[in-house]
Amino acid sequence: MTGYNKDIDAIVKTILSDARGKKRIVFVSGTFNIVHPGHLRLLRFASECGDYLVVGVLSDELAKSAQLKEQARLEGVAAINWVNHAFVLASPPEDLIQALQPAVVVMGNEHEHAVTPELDAVHAYGGQVLFGSGDTTFSSLELLRKESELINHSSIIRPSAYIANHSIDVGCFGSVLEKIQGLKVCVVGDIIVDEYIQCDPLGMSQEDPTIVVAPIMANKFLGGAGIVAAHARGLGAQKVSFVSVTGDDEVGRYAADKLQEYGVTASLLVDDSRPTTLKQRYRAGNKTLLRVNHLRQHKLSKPLQKKALERVKRVLGDADLLIFSDFNYGALPQELVDQITQECTRRGIMMVADSQSSSQIGDVSRFTHTALLTPTEREARLALGNYDDGLVVLAEALRKKTHAQNIVITLGAEGLLLHVGDPNQAEWLTDRLAALNTSPKDTAGAGDCLLVCTALAMAVGRPIWESIYLGSIAAACQVGRIGNIPLSATELLVEVNKSNDYS
Repeated sequence: MTGYNKDIDAIVKTILSDARGKKRIVFVSGTFNIVHPGHLRLLRFASECGDYLVVGVLSDELAKSAQLKEQARLEGVAAINWVNHAFVLASPPEDLIQALQPAVVVMGNEHEHAVTPELDAVHAYGGQVLFGSGDTTFSSLELLRKESELINHSSIIRPSAYIANHSIDVGCFGSVLEKIQGLKVCVVGDIIVDEYIQCDPLGMSQEDPTIVVAPIMANKFLGGAGIVAAHARGLGAQKVSFVSVTGDDEVGRYAADKLQEYGVTASLLVDDSRPTTLKQRYRAGNKTLLRVNHLRQHKLSKPLQKKALERVKRVLGDADLLIFSDFNYGALPQELVDQITQECTRRGIMMVADSQSSSQIGDVSRFTHTALLTPTEREARLALGNYDDGLVVLAEALRKKTHAQNIVITLGAEGLLLHVGDPNQAEWLTDRLAALNTSPKDTAGAGDCLLVCTALAMAVGRPIWESIYLGSIAAACQVGRIGNIPLSATELLVEVNKSNDYS
């Protein structure tokens, strides 16, 4: 939580309300001109000294030598996940300490032998002062953070042959994105929270052949069907409604807060029989070492299915597009899928679907009469029980089984295969589009971006060849960074309008 308030009493009231009675409040203050590894070590250390970390960023008036303005410095501190509450401090730190009386005040080691007003203020009420900056192994955190935030645009290529073959006018995408702003979208599916835990590799255990790591930074991201809804909103859809199920837990509340932050209108059913799905990835040196999934996969009960259908029907009245985002964790039982499909067909609402298979569970062919299906090759083969035929035969078999208008089989680093229905011809057309990001950082979320962006373009009347190209550029942007973060229309348009790097 962040804020700006020169009134010490108001600041203290806000902090105590937000902390909700947590026993050990920890306070740190400073200029934080440019957040660097030393700051990160100090704040990590401070967060481990109590239950609720408060950081006062000195105002421009108090920090006259600061190179950045106070709001920019505040945003840098507030973005650090260990910080519970950050604010601009316009009064001397000792005034805030006297009023708040935190259990612990943390200061850098350089202040350990100095006499300061802050020390006197803490000693006056019997608080504790701790000095430290954490362990030196945290020096790589800033690089990790930059890696998480930056998109590697330089590795995105443009397929000139594909563009020429399908007479795609790249200059029209601005108007396409403008038209998307009028769309109303409904997303239904499993919500997931992804947690990336960056680790420092310490070496090999001497007791057994096990790699030993120390976690140094954790970042949570909205995932699953939730990020599909967030992508749709980020790309400009006027209204995005999302129906899903969570557990009664902190992870579910985190997901609800993120959906609200992203501007998605969420209708989340609470199921006491399951936790909100949490997928943890332990990473070191830009590589994933281990994944841990906290989930249950049983389908929704009949009463919850009925509630879900009612909520979907409620938002279909003015919807232009429905997206099934299925991860096979129980939010979309077949009965519910069939009922929603019938309702959309009756209302003439365009449907698209993706069904990601976990282990040997999953069947993308259970979504019928859609305008677009986007399975991986493995998911398509799993749905058809076909492990021998070529991709074109596979796509045609899936098309016949599902009555889908368009099949896109995603092939990871090899790009994708399009199997497209042409209303002007009896035969189906097939083409291949290469993967557009030649150096992906994190492939999580590529399929989500592809599905959403392609579907939005199709929903405003663009042909599939053009729509899938736009979706592929969106996916290329997405895999250029760590974590599934909503893509903006501005970000996409900048990338799509670049004229270099054609292959």
